[in-house]
Amino acid sequence: MENEKNSELYSKVVRAGKRTYFFDIKATRGNDLYITLTESKKTFGDNGNDNYEKHKIFLYKEDFEKFKEGLEDVLAKIDTMKNNSDSSIEQKSVDSVDTFTSVSFEDL
Repeated sequence: MENEKNSELYSKVVRAGKRTYFFDIKATRGNDLYITLTESKKTFGDNGNDNYEKHKIFLYKEDFEKFKEGLEDVLAKIDTMKNNSDSSIEQKSVDSVDTFTSVSFEDL
């Protein structure tokens, strides 16, 4: 646990409604950088106590550029879609689903 805390080099917290996102830059023992993306959402149990549901993604240095390209592409597409009418947004969503069905587990 001590080693994990020492490896954290930078952290950015983004609060967005009921969710909080953490962008953390960390280093391995060999000083290779990686990023952890954590989504934390406050939930309430049956007994009324609050809990935090967390989901974490590890992003390694060899994937930084591809991840950045994918994120930039999706954000640009959202900007384009916002400028179009609702009917064309629905059509583009249907069209883009076809491109995802060709991915096989061997590609992952």
